[in-house]
Amino acid sequence: MSAELAQPHQAEPLTAAEAARLFRPLAGEDVLLVAVSGGPDSVALLALLAEWAGHDRPRLLAVTVDHGLRPEAAQEARQVGRLCARLGVEHRTRHWPGNKPQTGLQEKARIARYALLAEEAKAFGARTIVTAHTGDDQAETLLMRMAAGSGLAGLAGMAPRSALNGIELARPLLGIGKVRLVATCEARRLPFVRDPSNDDPRFTRVRWRGLLPELAEAGLTAVRLGQLAGRMARADAALDRLAARSLAAVPAGDEAGQRWFDFARLCQEPDEIVIRGLALALAAAQDSDTQAQAPLRLARLEDCAQALIAAAREGKAVRRTLGGFRLSLASDGVLTLAREGARRRGVHPATV
Repeated sequence: MSAELAQPHQAEPLTAAEAARLFRPLAGEDVLLVAVSGGPDSVALLALLAEWAGHDRPRLLAVTVDHGLRPEAAQEARQVGRLCARLGVEHRTRHWPGNKPQTGLQEKARIARYALLAEEAKAFGARTIVTAHTGDDQAETLLMRMAAGSGLAGLAGMAPRSALNGIELARPLLGIGKVRLVATCEARRLPFVRDPSNDDPRFTRVRWRGLLPELAEAGLTAVRLGQLAGRMARADAALDRLAARSLAAVPAGDEAGQRWFDFARLCQEPDEIVIRGLALALAAAQDSDTQAQAPLRLARLEDCAQALIAAAREGKAVRRTLGGFRLSLASDGVLTLAREGARRRGVHPATV
């Protein structure tokens, strides 16, 4: 539990006018699926959305996912159902079937939850899932990604809107502190539950959550971290645009199924633009009818790009593999991308 949650009376509940401003980007939707766990964040979101939607705005469906990890979860889902009936919102409960993993439980549960929510959204005719991620969640995410060595894209945190499983995710409360949502529930006498796993130090996110009060005392508040995430997102978008322009400006072609471009000319740009340009070139080279590759690890992309940059600036030829491709840099600075063939057992493609 954070220091803010310990003193909810210090926060003001969200007003209807504030909620209307937050939900304005959702006004064009015909149908919305609202993810409701039963905790204070999602309960406040549900109530505010129901009040805002009224009779003229999007039709709402609330969905609770019971992961089957706690015996109390079924009762909590029924409590959400009763609240939905009171608010005039349709409600469904989905269950995560099968045996539960022994490791990486929270991440795998998250993946399963979004898959189930996406299924319900598509069945209900909703293009958008609305979640109750808050400014506190954003701060935790940013700290976790810093510790993991993320680049700018990771340090941009969660976006107000993103795509997952073919559905849009909307996070209208990213700029709101959790304490205000607790206050909203209390002011409206909305019943909510507290999941004990949210205080279980076995989970990485919970450990970072426990550090937030101490960081806030030193000035690194959730608000400051949210501002940092927004600035990182702005810088990341600008650099991506510059990289796309720089890549488009160099000679390039496609011959016999192999793409090539003048990497040496691209290397006239700062290294960050070159690295991003290489990532864009690899993404463009993916065949539309092939299975999507796993996202490139930033460290691997950087290592490969730096080796190519050094070779190009010295006029040397070099070969590397990355993202399912063979990268062949000629001494004239032209880089050719060719999809890797089947690997022979025991032989790494970089050695053949």
